[in-house]
Amino acid sequence: MIAVQNVSKFLGNKDLFRSVSFHIRPGDRIGVVGPNGAGKTTLFRIVLGDVEPDDGSVTRAKNLALGYLPQQWRPSEDTTVLAHTQGVCAEVFQLRRELENLEVALKEARSKEAAESLAGRHAALLERLERLRPYDLEARAQKVLMGLGFTEADFQKTLSALSGGWAMRVELARLLLAEPDVLLLDEPTNHLDLESILWLEGYLQETRSAVLVVSHDRIFLNRVVRRIFELENGRLEIYQGNFDRYMQEKAVRQRILEAAKENQEARIRHIERFIARNRVRKDRARQVQSRLKMLEKMERIESPATQETVRFQFPEPDRCGRRVLELVGMRKAYGAHVVYDGVDLVVERGDRVAFLGPNGAGKSTLLKILAGKEPVTDGWVRRGHNVKIGYYAQHLWEELNLNNTVLEELLSVSGAMPHTQVRTLLGAFLFRGDDVEKKVGVLSGGEKARLSLCKLLVQAPNVLLLDEPTNHLDIPGREMLEEALAAYSGTVCFVSHDRHFINALANKILVVGRGLVELLPGNADDYERLWKGSSQSPKEEAIENRARLQCEPRALAKAKADPKERKRWEAERRNALYRLRKPLQDRLATLEMDLDRLHGERERLSHLLADPATYQGRADVAALQRRFQECGREIADLSTAWEQTALELEALEERFERENASFEDSAGESGDLEKR
Repeated sequence: MIAVQNVSKFLGNKDLFRSVSFHIRPGDRIGVVGPNGAGKTTLFRIVLGDVEPDDGSVTRAKNLALGYLPQQWRPSEDTTVLAHTQGVCAEVFQLRRELENLEVALKEARSKEAAESLAGRHAALLERLERLRPYDLEARAQKVLMGLGFTEADFQKTLSALSGGWAMRVELARLLLAEPDVLLLDEPTNHLDLESILWLEGYLQETRSAVLVVSHDRIFLNRVVRRIFELENGRLEIYQGNFDRYMQEKAVRQRILEAAKENQEARIRHIERFIARNRVRKDRARQVQSRLKMLEKMERIESPATQETVRFQFPEPDRCGRRVLELVGMRKAYGAHVVYDGVDLVVERGDRVAFLGPNGAGKSTLLKILAGKEPVTDGWVRRGHNVKIGYYAQHLWEELNLNNTVLEELLSVSGAMPHTQVRTLLGAFLFRGDDVEKKVGVLSGGEKARLSLCKLLVQAPNVLLLDEPTNHLDIPGREMLEEALAAYSGTVCFVSHDRHFINALANKILVVGRGLVELLPGNADDYERLWKGSSQSPKEEAIENRARLQCEPRALAKAKADPKERKRWEAERRNALYRLRKPLQDRLATLEMDLDRLHGERERLSHLLADPATYQGRADVAALQRRFQECGREIADLSTAWEQTALELEALEERFERENASFEDSAGESGDLEKR
């Protein structure tokens, strides 16, 4: 449908990309990846025809319908949500008019060739009209809107009343409803919550449109795409498969390239030694000239330029109390609109809590309340002993002074840190030379994200509250942040829709929405597997599962009387047991990993403290002794938690076995009575 041949684009003296070639075919599912600034959006606009390439060509099939979702979009006219989504109907009317004109032209065609051409166009338009399915347009529009998180009450809202994120959802719904031949989506998951992302994944897997999507959501790419276009350092590399397959294949290609470069360098050294030995010998002049020409013509293999990325580690935080943050009877209302009412919540030291829930449910508000940035209407917010909070705002400008320079912004929180050390730290976050004198207000989203992370690092908090920390980061940036947070020993509460990020960090999920705040063990995969698709909240379903395990008399009676009912009852009990047992098993696994890590650290410290060289060098012996004692206390706390969890799991399984045995005994007695 689309052929891109040797396309190049330049920005001043810089090659944005050069000699890019690829084809888009019907049914393609293509993910476009690459660091921020690599030119992914520009490539999309060249494919669309909005931007002309500096070199090369783009060929599109006749009558090709393209749909494009940009990163940012604001409506030019103020219509309702449903009316704008159905605006694709304008194309329906246009197609019908064109079909009528073609039918007239066919009757008046004077040659066979002209008639065939008109008939071909007529058939193409009929196929396009059939794909738009005008007869159930409103019902399909409502279905797509509800899949993207809208309710029936939202359908008649005007676009001007929506936030930027919800307006983007309306435009996405319109594009999906149109089902163009090619869908070009530039970071479509940025404004979606988890439920909407899951729905979009299912939709894109089934759509008849070819899909070209830019995304930094690794799980989304794994589930949707079948090819990866990597745009990096001005080159486009094509990989078959999803994102995980791309990462494996890229590593293989890297090893092959490095081996080929080593072989070439060894061959060059061999030739150069021959030339050096024989340059002055007349009888070897021909061979020397031949090898000199060989070196000139040899196409040197270049190692791929590595993308410059930030590498940092949060400092070891001060120890705080076991109960880090606590909400007691918390109520939050904006006028008549009540967001939370009577919320109780405890965050403990070492917790890594991911906040999940639909957009607008109050996740960011809750994080601001915990950070002390938002007052509560009623109730209490308590902080534990020696708690020091670091807060990362979703809208970065909320916590940045846009009038400061980069250097002044970091100096505002650096305390007694020397200027040279502040500049060195900024350099590690890629702010070098004159960059430190830039005004914060002119920085890109990615640069503001790096500066905000740098500020958190300087403050050395023992509790991190992060609101969408991955929003402005590309995939290498997200991986960098994951590594830093995985090594961080403090407490983390964060809002994110990046499931890979959540799975890498979270040991608890806080589900926000439907009037409930429920803290559950596990990560994003556990949440999706255990709770997604249920018509009940997690709390309601857990209560129901416990009720099922308690062998209701009516269900027992039916199961004893009917073998089919018995099988169904047993299956329900197994499912209920799994839902209750899985979080406990995951908790045990996490505790065991933490205990292994602490035992290893304590053993290492023990060897250091037993080594006389430790006391003769510059090591901080007092700090080593304090950490040795802290490890002992943490091991004791985790061991107690492990024992309690293990006992709870054992009690659960024993109760299940006991109730099964009781059921079998009573069922056997019923069978004996029937025989008599």
